[in-house]
Order: sequence, then structure tokens, then C-alpha cells
Amino acid sequence: MIFRAMPPRLADRTLRAPCLLLAAVLTVVISGGLAQAQQLRGDKAMPQPGPPSASPSESAPARPRLPRDKRTQVEGLFAALKVAPDDRSAKMIADRLDQIFGDSGSPSADLLMARAAAAAEAKETDLAVQLLDEVIEIEPDYIGALSRRATIFYMRDDYGAALADIREVLAREPRHFAMLYGLALIMRDLGDDKRALQAVRQALAVNPHLDGAGELESQLTIKVEGRGI
Repeated sequence: MIFRAMPPRLADRTLRAPCLLLAAVLTVVISGGLAQAQQLRGDKAMPQPGPPSASPSESAPARPRLPRDKRTQVEGLFAALKVAPDDRSAKMIADRLDQIFGDSGSPSADLLMARAAAAAEAKETDLAVQLLDEVIEIEPDYIGALSRRATIFYMRDDYGAALADIREVLAREPRHFAMLYGLALIMRDLGDDKRALQAVRQALAVNPHLDGAGELESQLTIKVEGRGI
């Protein structure tokens, strides 16, 4: 199961100076535009943060190939999510997307994922990360494991590792609203309100009912653009 949304921080953190790794990851995740999305999707372009200079074939992994029936479901669910009339309907659609992206198709990966979930529940995050590392080694394109590991890294304040996994998820599915929201939270914590606002708006464009995202967008809009007259 994919974590749909990372919990917002209630208090500001002590900002840490972004290192070269963070700067490089942020450039890849935030800048760019539709060119990489078209490369990754082939027939349909989606809002995709991509690298501004490097070729997508050189810097981004290939999107996983879902079975045709699941691809059809995913497209329909994302379309329905965008126009969901209320929070309850949106949650049902998001839950179904979680199920699809959480299906590894590998019994070995599923077993490791179950153990990782139990370890995370017991707050044994080192063990959880170790198990997720093994899952990703078996299934490198598995969005469920990448997003789960990104969430754990975020909760441990390991922003460099979290950003690296977020980039991998968004390269495979640019509409992953939970990772876009997580990206916004990290950018806010690092003091980059402009990029945080961009990311949360991308998340809301995919899932207008995403819990906590609307409030974050309002706060960041005031900081970045000021109050409207």
C-alpha cells in the first residue's frame, strides 16, 4: 500500500543548508516540463517535472509497464479523481490507485513488503528500510516500495534520501500526488517556499481533495505571492 499523504509539520524546523545532492535532485524533480513526460508516457503527456538539460533516456528510468487492463484502470481512476465531487469519493478512488500501485506482482516482494510494514509499525525504521531495499533490488520499478521508503526517510528527516526516492516515483508516475505533496513539505521545511508551492499545486491538480494540501497551498501562496487585494 502506498502512503497517500505525508503528515504536515506543525512547527517550522531548523533549516539545513541544502547540499549538492539535494540541489541536484531538486533540479531534476522540479525543473523541466512536459518533454520528459512525453518521453516516459509515449502517447500521452502528463505534468512531469523533468531535468532541464540531461536527456530523459540518460537520467530517468523507464516507466514500469503495467498490464493493459491495469493501465486502463489507472487512466480512468486519475481522470475520475480529478473531478471527484467530495472527499469520500476521492478517498475511494485514491484507495484503488494505492491497491494498483501496491501490487508488486511478486510473491517474494509482497512478503518483504509485509515485513517492512510490520517493522515500520513497530517503529523499527532501520529494519523497515533494509527490507524495502531488498524489495527494490528485486523489483526496481515498484512504486509501492519506493514511495513507502520515501515516506520513512521523510519521517526520519533524511531529506536527501527521501528526495531521491520521490524522484524515482515521479519519473515512473508523474501524477503520484502523495509524492508531489511530500516534495512540497520537504521544500517548505528547507525554506524553498516557491518550489513547495509549485509542487503542492501539482498535487492538487491531480487530487483536488488531497488531505492537508489545500491548507498548505493557501499558506504558501500568502508567503510567495502575498495576500490578494
